[in-house]
Amino acid sequence: MSPAPPPAAPAPGTPEPSPAAPAPRVPGPGPARVTVVGIGADGWDGLPAASREALRGAGALVGGARQLDLLPAECAGARIAWPSPLRPAVPGLLAAHAGREVCVLASGDPMFYGIGRTLTEVLAEAGAAPPRVLPHPSSVSYACARLGWPVEDTEVVTLVGRPLAGLVAALHDGRRLLVLSAGAETPAQVAGLLRERGFGPTRMRVLEQLGGPRERQTEGTAAAWPAPPVADGTDPRHAIDPLNVVALDCARAPEALRLAAAPGLPDDAYEHDGQLTKRHVRAATLAALAPAPGELLWDIGGGSGSIGIEWMRTHRTCRAVAVERDAVRAGHITRNADALGVPALRVVTGPAPEALAGLPAPHAVFIGGGLTAPGLLEACWAALPPGGRLVANTVTLESEALLAEWYRRHGGDLVRLAVAHAVPVGGFTGWRQAMPVTQWSVTKPATSSTALPSAPSAPSAPGDAQ
Repeated sequence: MSPAPPPAAPAPGTPEPSPAAPAPRVPGPGPARVTVVGIGADGWDGLPAASREALRGAGALVGGARQLDLLPAECAGARIAWPSPLRPAVPGLLAAHAGREVCVLASGDPMFYGIGRTLTEVLAEAGAAPPRVLPHPSSVSYACARLGWPVEDTEVVTLVGRPLAGLVAALHDGRRLLVLSAGAETPAQVAGLLRERGFGPTRMRVLEQLGGPRERQTEGTAAAWPAPPVADGTDPRHAIDPLNVVALDCARAPEALRLAAAPGLPDDAYEHDGQLTKRHVRAATLAALAPAPGELLWDIGGGSGSIGIEWMRTHRTCRAVAVERDAVRAGHITRNADALGVPALRVVTGPAPEALAGLPAPHAVFIGGGLTAPGLLEACWAALPPGGRLVANTVTLESEALLAEWYRRHGGDLVRLAVAHAVPVGGFTGWRQAMPVTQWSVTKPATSSTALPSAPSAPSAPGDAQ
């Protein structure tokens, strides 16, 4: 093929054509085109060129009032403050600006506990393209730089829109934590929680307005931290800026109860009326349940909630539903979950299997009571996906016979757990045997028959495994 001839030269005296001006961008019928821009306390001056260009060209600017106030007049798009609650309002807000360039402002890194995740999920649900994200250094990066802490060795807990009790599970002697604050009152609330949980000696540093011209650091211990903040400025320790991060060098008081990261917490850590899976059996039960990040457990016959609580403490993404028919014990579960740092534990009050209706499918099921309730094992087995685990504990002969039959049909492991404690016997020491616990654990195969044995006609035994 011959090459294309070059374009003809203009005739002598013909003026050179001027470059064509770019055609104005006309909004189309498609969805809003979303860019998420991270911005810090240093405002416009701290933004890179790409972020500034996106903000200048946007037809709509969405963010918190504080963030919008950081933008200069040259960002001429319509300014829209986030509504509350935020997530349900996102689809309508984007639909109202269909075909426009929308810039959403976020604090720091939008994908680190920020609006970037919410927008990505909402757009995915609508079948739209993910947002373009232009991050800024996060408050965690700034804080670690100021403190000299390696980011990879620093645990982060957010209290933005989350309960204070969620901090408890991260408290370990000698650990460094960064707490993302919900406002000016957060440091005082954190200090109060630390005192309650035996971590009064913890060194606290509050880092305010990180990266901005009004950056400041306040230091003290949890034991001596001032009362909730005031805005009159009479004591600079009290006048905490709402934009702050709390750094904790965790230190446990010598007399405080030690809570390990592994399952098998001391029985004294729980509020209970005797319906408690005891420490050593609990540790063996969690080992058989084999929790993994992101998995969901049904804890049936919850009692004090110890199995579900320690399941959730193994990883921050683990979830659990405790099903307990007794309302008083359900209250114990809720209070124990808060005290031990897993306030997201869901408690369902009602008898199983009826109370299981409508629950999300579990990855694992623990049955600690009521094994002989008609249809309970059948319902749990049917709810498990292939590869799901079921663990059941009992101390009664009737339930033990039922587990033996299920073991005969479906295999797994059938074990008896016996624990004895040394106790005084006169002036000597002897062994006191606890009731032995029979435990059946099994993994559901890829194909499984649902024609399972019926429960024997025996009264339901609440708290079988306690």
